Amino acid sequence: MIITERIMLSNLLSVVILGLLTTSWGEDRLLDPSRLEMFVDELPDMPKIQGFHVVSGVLKSKSLKIGMFKKKWKFHRDLPPTPVFAYGLTKDTATVPGPTIEALHGVDTYVTWRNHLSRKHILPWDPTIPTAMPANKKGIPTVVHLHGGIDEPESDGNSNSWFTSGFKARGPTWTKKKYHYHNQQHPGNLWYHDHAMGLTRINLLAGLIGAYIIRHPDVETPLGLPSGDEFDRPLIVFDRGFRTDGSIYMNSTGNNPSIHPQWQPEYFGDAIIVNGKAWPRMTVRRRKYRFRIINASNARFFRFFFTNGLRFIHVGSDSAYLNEPVTTNEILLGPSEITDVVVDFSMSENDSAILANNASYPYPSGDPVNEVNSKVVKFDILNHQEIDTWRVPKKLIEYPAPSLSSVSRTRYIAMYEYTSDIDEPIHLYLNGKPYEAPVTETPRVGTTEIWNIINLTEDNHPLHIHLGLFKTLDQTGLVNLEEFKSCMTKINNAIKCQISKHARGKKIEVLAHEKGWKNVYKMTPGVVTRILVKFSYIHSNASYAFDATSEPGYVYHCHILDHEDNVMMRPLKFLN
Repeated sequence: MIITERIMLSNLLSVVILGLLTTSWGEDRLLDPSRLEMFVDELPDMPKIQGFHVVSGVLKSKSLKIGMFKKKWKFHRDLPPTPVFAYGLTKDTATVPGPTIEALHGVDTYVTWRNHLSRKHILPWDPTIPTAMPANKKGIPTVVHLHGGIDEPESDGNSNSWFTSGFKARGPTWTKKKYHYHNQQHPGNLWYHDHAMGLTRINLLAGLIGAYIIRHPDVETPLGLPSGDEFDRPLIVFDRGFRTDGSIYMNSTGNNPSIHPQWQPEYFGDAIIVNGKAWPRMTVRRRKYRFRIINASNARFFRFFFTNGLRFIHVGSDSAYLNEPVTTNEILLGPSEITDVVVDFSMSENDSAILANNASYPYPSGDPVNEVNSKVVKFDILNHQEIDTWRVPKKLIEYPAPSLSSVSRTRYIAMYEYTSDIDEPIHLYLNGKPYEAPVTETPRVGTTEIWNIINLTEDNHPLHIHLGLFKTLDQTGLVNLEEFKSCMTKINNAIKCQISKHARGKKIEVLAHEKGWKNVYKMTPGVVTRILVKFSYIHSNASYAFDATSEPGYVYHCHILDHEDNVMMRPLKFLN
């Protein structure tokens, strides 16, 4: 759709729809986060739910019923309780983030996700972008995506498979109430979150996020990595802004208000939240700990480092283990990326260590961090030295190496940003196409493809591919970028625009801890990133345990949620 058509449609929708779905938010009395004292709340460990039964020593599949509830949550000791949307078995036990679901490799987990939310959203939203909309304009659409899950399309959480309270209204691709998670994939870290069309950014801001871990004791126990509730901790990190009454702040006016009354290209908050608390603290012993760090921010990148020089030992990235550990002084983590690290606090010469952040926002060319958003969590380290039985082996888990000779198809995926007359973003597309345009990516199940991701914008976009895992092969800068961009904007054809002539710039090294199998990768602006995508299990090369060709298919998208919602997302359908 051309820009003028989108503007006309947006203005019409703003008049017709805005206000039909009531939203509850107060005046914009933004809280100065520097008024909140850091490191006063203990770092929570989110409640855990087992996704399996043990019956007479035999492992059995389990069915869970997890709800979404509106409730109050204390993000900080001195902040009034905040209205949130939270996942949990009951309203009383629901948390932000939600409970950590622990599944076992080879044992099925079934989840019926139940929407108990009322008609009023707690945050402003914008009906002028493609948005889930109940026919009666009542209820808050939600749908859950298990990020990193290798599961059937019906259980993937398609953005149009949304439903409202009691399943009273359902999206056009809704299929069933009970989702089936097969857990046949390799062990690793996943997370679940809302994925409703046009509402993902506000439903996650409201609190609909949680961790999901697939364990494989036969494979993992011999590694000797830190384990158990005390030494193995998910850390879900995100940013929020607050009003003085404790409510979550989100700007209710868009950057192009005559086009989009509310939508803005990125959301940033200055309060850094870890496991539901702003700048928490944790007391640790002088030994190794394992942290599964999930960046659940809408748009904020984190470049983590320790103020006292402690280092990170990487053992996994996204949902997969690395072949061997990699040690670094810092980690750049984009929205939705996961890093799995071991930190040895016995190596500290101090009695405390602050996990800090120095990534500009928007990344990479935005504002520098300030005093409040540069701090994340403080670790108070006990003085007593003790014997540490945990280890980090020289070899972790080695999966079959991908073969370039097995590649069946090469694709070119271009990233575009469109702006208004005042040079403000209006929307973003992949391959110059809106989400509803006919599907163009139709891989065959079990194949391997090369995707060349061409970033023609000024932002770094973390690209997430549902179902498939990939390895980043190389990154090459584009020369004569404006010439190439002009051609691509006109005809959207990388071959005809002579990408081979332009993709000859500076090579950017793929960092060692990011060379493993991933489901998200940070796409550098002005660069072609070449990835090898595999559409089968990486540990066995076996076919999927389900029909990946069924409806409603899958998607791939930018995981800056404000971009995904407007609409940097495309369908992905599989063929046999």
